[in-house]
Amino acid sequence: MTVRSAATNRWQQAWYPVAFLKDLDPQRPNPFTLMGQDLVLWFDRNQNAWSALADVCPHRLVPLSDGRINAAGELECPYHGWSFDGQGLCTAIPQASSGSSISQRSHCQRYATASAQGLLFVFSGDPEQASHQPLPLVPELDEPGWVVQDTFRDLPMDALTLLENVLDVSHVPFTHHATVGRRENAGPVELELSSFGPEGFTGLWQEGPRRGKLGSQFTTYAAPSLMWHDLSAKGFARILTVVYATPIRAGECRLIARFPFQFASPWPARLLRLRPQWLQHLGNHVVLEDDQLFLHWQERVVERRGGRHDGLRNYHLPTRADRYVRALHDWVNRYGGEPFAGEPLPARLSRSELMERFDAHTRHCRSCSTAYRRLQRGQPICWGVVAVALISASWLGPSAGGWAALVLALAAAGAGLRFRHWLQGLRQGSGQAPRNR
Repeated sequence: MTVRSAATNRWQQAWYPVAFLKDLDPQRPNPFTLMGQDLVLWFDRNQNAWSALADVCPHRLVPLSDGRINAAGELECPYHGWSFDGQGLCTAIPQASSGSSISQRSHCQRYATASAQGLLFVFSGDPEQASHQPLPLVPELDEPGWVVQDTFRDLPMDALTLLENVLDVSHVPFTHHATVGRRENAGPVELELSSFGPEGFTGLWQEGPRRGKLGSQFTTYAAPSLMWHDLSAKGFARILTVVYATPIRAGECRLIARFPFQFASPWPARLLRLRPQWLQHLGNHVVLEDDQLFLHWQERVVERRGGRHDGLRNYHLPTRADRYVRALHDWVNRYGGEPFAGEPLPARLSRSELMERFDAHTRHCRSCSTAYRRLQRGQPICWGVVAVALISASWLGPSAGGWAALVLALAAAGAGLRFRHWLQGLRQGSGQAPRNR
């Protein structure tokens, strides 16, 4: 077996998280694309487990994700009503005569699934091999006492581009200035590798972020798609930054990000819990968009210069700040390969397309989609209150009731404008990075 074919199997035979369990609707089929393969995810209540099948009916090749879960608790094709159980076996063909047998060709391809740490995982390769591969979990999250903020987004970049970016700790003060970084905190970054091999690598940043004010930071890359930073800020909290880069297709991946905290005091956790998740996600979008624009462009420069596997030759990496990026490319070249080696990237997207949030996140997120519907209903109510209050203020004149009606009109108008701002944020980013304002 050549190095290239062995490397390709690292991506093709791996577990990947595809969604947070809380965001999946167990009452309907959910489509997802993993490693270029269209899947349908659905909850098999007969087995009390999530199932993943190829999203194509063997009869006339239509997507099963457009179907439904029928009264028998099975996945039903929208075209002719063929039914499938959680193993992908066809259980009913309504057009067949009574007593007819169902052939092997009528069944659907099944993918192995598993649930852990609040995530649904799908194995990208032969389901018979799934049990031989451990789930890519963060062991620390099994410890008690964590407060975890989660988010996800489908990004217009390759999984390796995302991993490069999140492993590169030195970009934060500049790219994320005015969001999660400050330019004045930039300085030499002396990264150390503590281990390296087929399963990934580990590293240490002895000084750590903000010129040592927060403490040392440890990094783990668990090949092929998981990495996390581990930082203990004395007197405040232990903080993890966990990123999964789940490959969808060439030039596209799903980011699943987790931000676990173990606070020294109970008050920060209480304050965090008061903030609705959808508002947290709006803030997450801004940070993600800090570098999304130029990474999408960067990928196409890399492609023109030979591809991601030539990164070490094409990049200029003269400092120890680039050590994790070097290690990632060493792993790609020695053990892992690229998830879509040789496949061309799609056409470059416009700035407006890159800032799209609704299809990339909102409609898939339970918290954000619920907030979006409520804000849509609430906005016209606000303007209705404004109209009624203004009419009342005019009718009551300069009386106490008139002034109260005017105050109510102003408050409702403020709420209406705020609702409009939030609705826009759930649909589209501005494309103006805070660092440049």
